[in-house]
Amino acid sequence: MPLEESYTTEQIAQILKVSKLTVYDLIKKGKLPAYRVGRQMRVDASDLEKYKNKAKGIPLPEQTSGAETNASLSQSSVRSIIISGQDNSLDLLTKYIERESAQFRPLRSYVGSLESLISMYKGEADIVSTHLFDGDTGEYNIPYIRRILVSNSFIVVNLICRNAGFYVAKGNPKNIRDFHDLLRSDVRIINREKGSGARILLDEKLRGAGISREQIRGYGDEETSHLGVAGVVSKQHADVGVGIEKVAHFVGLDFVPLTKERYDLVMLKTEANHPLISSILKILQSSNLKEELQSIGYDVSCTGKIIYEQ
Repeated sequence: MPLEESYTTEQIAQILKVSKLTVYDLIKKGKLPAYRVGRQMRVDASDLEKYKNKAKGIPLPEQTSGAETNASLSQSSVRSIIISGQDNSLDLLTKYIERESAQFRPLRSYVGSLESLISMYKGEADIVSTHLFDGDTGEYNIPYIRRILVSNSFIVVNLICRNAGFYVAKGNPKNIRDFHDLLRSDVRIINREKGSGARILLDEKLRGAGISREQIRGYGDEETSHLGVAGVVSKQHADVGVGIEKVAHFVGLDFVPLTKERYDLVMLKTEANHPLISSILKILQSSNLKEELQSIGYDVSCTGKIIYEQ
């Protein structure tokens, strides 16, 4: 039997000319049936066509199969949740949710911290991760969450802590140690995209040091992941980039630690979310998850700790 054509969420976004978050929202609301293949969500071509016809007002054929009706009812009792963020620890959390909670079907959205929070404010995400440094207070996450989720009640729970710093070539041949070294004429940086935690860390540290971004060679050159930044430095197309320690070791670079950042999860405190929050807290506070996170290099000293509630 020939396999039916299917599309990734990126391809669906291109076909419908909408953002990927909008596609996830359609999946979450049950308007666009999807299924997981590894880390990817896929949508069958026939289901996409049904969605498009329904949006155009074209009547769908009546469902005559009792088995199909029962399957549909069974699917509707499972709530799809969107987990937004880029760190691998979120993929591990997704695995635990799939294994331990029949109530929820997790979907992953791979976007940066700031965009994740904005998507939550718009109602397009259920669990968002954030590692946003505030230069005025020296605090992570809470100042941004309070500003963006204004008038909402929310809970902030720690997932992991990790070291952030500079990726540099083996042996650090240009002796790059702090943000003032980025001003040197022999140093070129590779940056992260706007809204990412690494970009905000860089911008806040530059602001605190009184350094203008216009003075930094390569400031406008961007990659969309820690691995992308590390890859550019590894190929010697740039001398330095900001990222997390774990990736530096993976790529074979040296790492100059600058700060320990808190990587937190945010969930809205609504009546509908009470079961979700309880389930996530139970998973985060389990010894099994902590042991797995620790085994792949994460600091779990605060994992599962409630950092803030409003």
